[in-house]
Amino acid sequence: MARKKKNVRNTSTARTAKTSTKNKERKKLSVNTAWIQDKRTRQVLGGFLLVSAVVLFLSFTSYLFSWQEDQSVVAGKSIWELLNPEIRVSNWLGKVGAWISHSFIHNAFGIASYAFVVLFFVWGLKVLTGISLVTTPKMLRVIAFQLVFLPFLLGYFFSSNLPFLGGAMGYHLTEFFNSFLGTVGSALVLLLMAFSYVVFAFNPNFEKLATEGLGSSKDNSKPESKNKGNSKEKNSHYDSILQAELEPDEDISNEASAEAVNSEPASVTAAAPEKEEKAPESGSKEGLDLEVVAEEKEPEPTPQSSPKEEDTSEAELEIDAQSDLKEDELSKREINKKVKDFGLYDPKLDLSSFKLPHVDLLEDHGSGHLSTEERMDRQALEENKQKIIDTLQNYKIGISKIKATIGPTVTLYEIVPEAGVRISKIKNLEDDIALSLAALGIRIIAPIPGRGTIGIEVPNTKPDMVAMKSLIKGEKFQNTKYELPVALGKTISNETFIADLAKMPHLLMAGATGQGKSVGLNAILVSLMYKKHPAQIKFVLVDPKKVELNLFNKIERHYLAKLPDEEEAIITDTSKVVKTLNSLCVEMDHRYELLKDAQVRNIKEYNQKFINRKLNPELGHKFLPYIVLVVDEFADLIMTAGKEVEMPIARLAQLARAIGIHLIIATQRPSVNIITGIIKANFPARIAFRVTSKIDSRTILDSGGADQLIGRGDMLYSTGNDLVRLQCGFVDTPEVEEICEYVGEQRGYPSAFMLPEVAEEGDSGGGDFSDEDKDELFEDAARVIVTHQQGSTSLLQRKLKLGYNRAGRIIDQLESAGVVGPFEGSKARKVLIPDEVSLEQFLENL
Repeated sequence: MARKKKNVRNTSTARTAKTSTKNKERKKLSVNTAWIQDKRTRQVLGGFLLVSAVVLFLSFTSYLFSWQEDQSVVAGKSIWELLNPEIRVSNWLGKVGAWISHSFIHNAFGIASYAFVVLFFVWGLKVLTGISLVTTPKMLRVIAFQLVFLPFLLGYFFSSNLPFLGGAMGYHLTEFFNSFLGTVGSALVLLLMAFSYVVFAFNPNFEKLATEGLGSSKDNSKPESKNKGNSKEKNSHYDSILQAELEPDEDISNEASAEAVNSEPASVTAAAPEKEEKAPESGSKEGLDLEVVAEEKEPEPTPQSSPKEEDTSEAELEIDAQSDLKEDELSKREINKKVKDFGLYDPKLDLSSFKLPHVDLLEDHGSGHLSTEERMDRQALEENKQKIIDTLQNYKIGISKIKATIGPTVTLYEIVPEAGVRISKIKNLEDDIALSLAALGIRIIAPIPGRGTIGIEVPNTKPDMVAMKSLIKGEKFQNTKYELPVALGKTISNETFIADLAKMPHLLMAGATGQGKSVGLNAILVSLMYKKHPAQIKFVLVDPKKVELNLFNKIERHYLAKLPDEEEAIITDTSKVVKTLNSLCVEMDHRYELLKDAQVRNIKEYNQKFINRKLNPELGHKFLPYIVLVVDEFADLIMTAGKEVEMPIARLAQLARAIGIHLIIATQRPSVNIITGIIKANFPARIAFRVTSKIDSRTILDSGGADQLIGRGDMLYSTGNDLVRLQCGFVDTPEVEEICEYVGEQRGYPSAFMLPEVAEEGDSGGGDFSDEDKDELFEDAARVIVTHQQGSTSLLQRKLKLGYNRAGRIIDQLESAGVVGPFEGSKARKVLIPDEVSLEQFLENL
């Protein structure tokens, strides 16, 4: 018992010690946090916020007058770098004010930064005096919206003249939406943001506004002396409706609908001349029927003049409504009449007698199915199966199931390993399996997407050739619904693989020399020629080798496109390649203008609208064929022309999908300086033939595998998701010649499809000015320079969408003509013509 008492005493003393220590800790915390709750601390914090608001206001306001002097001093420097006494600024609050205003206005939100002045002032006033001008959540929502909307709005209108108004936020938002939606789309986004702000901030009732507008017109024109007895009550109820109360009268039963309540004022005025007993019997239906009549009779000053005014009001209303309807109906009638008289527009009508190439022009290569020789190889197939099983068992890897699929060039063995076997363990045995099979090279797919098995691709000892004829005459290609179908080859399971070039939308082909790139290009062009009429597609062929694509010269007047001043349609000279690419960029911009005027999003919708005769050819609209640019050796162009080739190709790859310009680029040098990041980002569809190293495979496909192909048309096709191994369809040179001769012998267009002209490349800047060397955009550039009073090359690049070289030449021409002054280093050139009127006189005299 004594021991128990001692234990109880010990536990009680321990508890008291713990509680005492806890109380001490709580007292320490209360002492430490007491200064936060102190009234004096809050007053100091409120004063700090108010002073901060004043500092921001003075520094921002001073920045509006001194930003040009201080920007070059403060830009790119930290606040500590400004401690140098040699640095001087013009801001009212010195270097701190200049740095703060530059950070807030130039680098962030522009003029909208004044919202922080309001925020700090309201918070400081509330903390210091307890006066709350506005609730904090509401103020934060408004300020957050203004910090996005105002920079976007000011950047949209003043980014070129006064860039500091919108700040960096406004500039980046404007650039993003202009490039993504265009200037009109950006304006619509601004309107939507403003409308959304009005709706959330003020919550207007548009139905109420509509009823008030209609009700006020009725109430102003109703005579007061028509109603008897209950007229005062009903007029008071009508006034309550005009005041947006929208509460039903107590005399109306619960069964009456909202429509009856809304139509009650009209029924009251209409039922006034009748007896009181008939009014309740008429109900809401008579009110709805008579509402328009009462509305038309309201403007009567006297009973005698009412019929005339009623007729005039009815006539005016009917004329306005019918005129709008007739305009719409006339346009529809005109369209229907044109369709009825001439039918839908047929782009093939110019070459109505043209016939697509027939399949007999192609030859049979290989068997296309399991031949007797392949049946004899069944024993080799079983031997390979057993070798794979034995190799895996040597490394203690069990297999529950194995299946073989014979393809044209490789055989796929699908393995289902036993439970507990790691996939990486099988993948690491790639070389060991290749050694046991004595194969050229195997490829392990672990796992196969969508199947849950591991695939081992083993080359066949006697590979079969896939003929282009078997692909073209196949039911899958003949019945395809693709816009630009391309028969690439056959899969491992001997299925025809068809891809749509319009959805790729651009294709990058790469591989070592002699592995099938040129045959692949011929297969793509032949596929398109077998499916598309010359009016529907045009080819721009670039062949630095000068011999690969020369076979297609015979179809110049049918399928090819070229520049107006060129003799040959197939381009082999690098300088002409640059000119052609710039011409395609001009064509792209022109097509986007047509799509914008037609209010459609892509070439398919535009052509369908034109075929239905909904677009006027007199306004420049026309049927737009697809344009496919084929470059046989891209590496040679990059080495000889560099950025002059890469930049227009990158621009076409980024923008040209919607307007029907598609690119096919082939190269035998898949290195990172040839296939750059810009090219790879805009070419999601890629074909890799055999390469010599894993680095080249990763450059093309971002994964390995191309180094393990066996060549001769064996390829990997990637669209960004997974890899598909194909055997490319083989089309020989004599077959291409026969197809081109068949097409060339038929009646064609007078000439090839003409691309728009572009200015000649070359250095023409400096020296004396002459009309012969004057750029076609000289006058437009002069107007831009004089309008903005800023003579800079970057301004012309942005406004006229030009490259740097051409914009620089135009600036030199403007200097020679006397529009701008000489070069002054980092400063913009002086504009020597003050206004547009003087410029027009100057251009006439020039």
